[in-house]
Amino acid sequence: MGVSRGVFAVALAALLTLGSAPGAGAGPVHRLATAATSDPLIAAAGDIACDPSSSKFRNGQGTSSACKQKATSDLILGEPLDAVLTLGDNQYQCGSTQQFQKSFDPSWGRFKSMIHPVPGDNEYETGGSGCSSSAAGYFQYFGTAAGNSRGDSAFTLGTWRLIGLNAECSHAGGCGSSSPQATFLRSQLGSSECTIVYWHQPYYNGTSHTSSSYRAFWDILYAQHADIVLNGHLHNYARFAPQDASGHVDAAQGVRQFIVGTGGRSLFSLDGSQNVETTTKQYGILELRLHATSYHWAFVNTSGKVVDSGDADCT
Repeated sequence: MGVSRGVFAVALAALLTLGSAPGAGAGPVHRLATAATSDPLIAAAGDIACDPSSSKFRNGQGTSSACKQKATSDLILGEPLDAVLTLGDNQYQCGSTQQFQKSFDPSWGRFKSMIHPVPGDNEYETGGSGCSSSAAGYFQYFGTAAGNSRGDSAFTLGTWRLIGLNAECSHAGGCGSSSPQATFLRSQLGSSECTIVYWHQPYYNGTSHTSSSYRAFWDILYAQHADIVLNGHLHNYARFAPQDASGHVDAAQGVRQFIVGTGGRSLFSLDGSQNVETTTKQYGILELRLHATSYHWAFVNTSGKVVDSGDADCT
């Protein structure tokens, strides 16, 4: 994996600051979807659809500051995408079947056939009507797209292997080095030139590890020269420098993490700045154009503005 070589990425790094307000930053006037290429294009975000019982839901339209799942989904609707990755906490508050049908389905569900999801902690919440500690609503709504019985999945686009993990460890058999999740991850790596792995809760949050549970995943990813990790859970956008499992920047072999918890529910700032190249507190989606041995990224806010973009090589 190479360091960013995009002209815009250099300029934007100076413009975007930690916890920047909506509207901060500037970017190219076009999105990746307008590029004249047949290389695969994907979009990703997590922390998406508001609880329909929330006072801010407002029949799915949300407010100026919350429940923006329709606005973020409008960025995707009709775009020439090859896949959409949803990064967990797809539906609040507990992801019951009824909640999915009332909130996620009329917004992001409009392109359900393209979605490759992973679950988040909220899909396992209990205490409300239809809530289930087994994420029953999530698995019922997404069906076969949710992957195997544990919620793991993998597919290929061009030269890229994309691997989705259910990293809600206590519900998925653990996340240690000998866990079913780690075994599945190892089995899927190395079969393609370039690799994206995605799950809900990030290992890095800008200060220290969000959860040491994911150390084993990062050890595997670094050793196998994976390229990108996508996470949600933290309700902001952040791009990290390529790094190893100990938090050391490694431009040659490190894995680049993107946090994209900007799918609509709510926003808050990143915890810190360690190895963070840029972050912003805006609703939006991450687009990734997957070339044969490289990729281009663009974070697009709900106004359609590209506020962060750049290029990097696969490892």
